[in-house]
Amino acid sequence: MERVMKSVPVYDLEGNKTGEVQLEDYYFGCEINIPVMHLVVRRQLAAARRGTASTKNRSAVSGGGRKPWRQKGTGRARAGSIRSPLWRGGGTVHGPQPRDYSFKVNRKVRRLALRSALSARAAEDRVMVLEDFTFSEPKTKLAAGVFKALGVEDSVLLVLPEEDENVVKSMRNLPFVEVIRLEHLNTYDVLANDRVIFTRSSLERLQEGVRDEGSA
Repeated sequence: MERVMKSVPVYDLEGNKTGEVQLEDYYFGCEINIPVMHLVVRRQLAAARRGTASTKNRSAVSGGGRKPWRQKGTGRARAGSIRSPLWRGGGTVHGPQPRDYSFKVNRKVRRLALRSALSARAAEDRVMVLEDFTFSEPKTKLAAGVFKALGVEDSVLLVLPEEDENVVKSMRNLPFVEVIRLEHLNTYDVLANDRVIFTRSSLERLQEGVRDEGSA
């Protein structure tokens, strides 16, 4: 299969163009599959649910071990327990119980969803590439200066090839920036942010697997 390539500029921290890189069609030019993206996003949100909501049915509520009054002759309605769901303080009927909301989605489907999400951002010209960088110290002012130089004001997903503590600490006080390692790149975060910014190394690592697969 012939690969189609799209070129995007590479910027340094001052916002200057230093070259171009190719975005491979496998990740950034595939047919966008909306139902698959929807399925994978639902899976991610479901897996994030704690599922700790819990209620007690009538057998779990304390008290009610004896019949509150005799069956007949009192003029009142029949009652077998003060912990009946009809009574105040009684058990709950069909209430929520602790559960796991996650469900399985095949790895190939998850990969297709990620490719679709990246392709959608690329089609909107919302994929950018930065030269590899680091900061000598954690400083929010340095991080803010990078995005100001790039002219970026919308929400950003910054993809790093590996953990960089100084970069992460510098970015975390910027409300419009989310930093993620390449190995954790996922469909939800790509779609939840308006722009995806790769470093040169993270983009190369992402696309290395495609080259290794030949015509994958």
